Amino acid sequence: MKAVVLYEYGDPSQLRYEDAEQPPVGDNEVLVRMHATSVNPVDYKIRSGAAKGRIPVELPAVLGRDLSGEVVQAGRSVVGFAKGMRVMGLANGTYAEFTTAKADVLAPIPEALSFEQAAALPLVTLTGAQLIERAVKPQPGQTVLVTGALGGVGRSAVHVARKHGCRVLAGVRSAEKAEAAVLGADQVIALDDETETVHLHDLDAVADTVGGPTASRLLKALRAGGVFGSVLGEPQGAKDVDVQVHAFMAQPDASRLYELADEVARGEFTIPIGKTMRLSEIEEAHRLAEAHKVKGKIILVM
Repeated sequence: MKAVVLYEYGDPSQLRYEDAEQPPVGDNEVLVRMHATSVNPVDYKIRSGAAKGRIPVELPAVLGRDLSGEVVQAGRSVVGFAKGMRVMGLANGTYAEFTTAKADVLAPIPEALSFEQAAALPLVTLTGAQLIERAVKPQPGQTVLVTGALGGVGRSAVHVARKHGCRVLAGVRSAEKAEAAVLGADQVIALDDETETVHLHDLDAVADTVGGPTASRLLKALRAGGVFGSVLGEPQGAKDVDVQVHAFMAQPDASRLYELADEVARGEFTIPIGKTMRLSEIEEAHRLAEAHKVKGKIILVM
């Protein structure tokens, strides 16, 4: 089979598209013929070495988290995964023509979604949902600000917070305000415009997907005892204010993924696809993603 192998940390040229051994199938695993995967920021942060302190990998490694494909073989202890079944999941080593995953991380792909559409969903939708449901844990009626609301994680967080009955503020850049109207948030806030952010105060929670100085500034917009949920770790200055910080990393959750994918299939929210490329074009895909040259997910097809 063909796979993308990382031998050393560095720029995209370190990603080698080459022949590799097909992985063996464990008793509780499923062998999947990959049809599509996607590029996520964590992929190029791992590749560059920027994330090695937080997410160590043993090199050489096959990167990739989004799985979308069909079942080839199920392990001896696995039931319910027939050959040819279309599956999706948050897994590892998905930059390959074949990969294995624990059966309990795999969900059926809703009939209305293509392999490519499904490949855009696992990491960002589960991260956005868990940011709200496991980190922020808001009560109905509370006000939640979601930063980076037009990104895949942000869109998912806005959607899930609305489903939980929250008053949702979508935080974006000034140039994105018109586009953000499609998110259905109660209000859109330009986080790079001080004339708008100065009015933010007594928020119940911030669901942060951007980090950096923006995250630090927003700490003061929370009410005393408010919650700051983050996918990027504790923001600078958090210890100086009376807030709860809940930083986390997304975990596989097959049943929740299916629910979210079904809501995408029904048009309740969208994760836009910006560009579709071949897996063999992985170097260019990482360059485009890292430079933020594509608006929407970059999908890799096998």
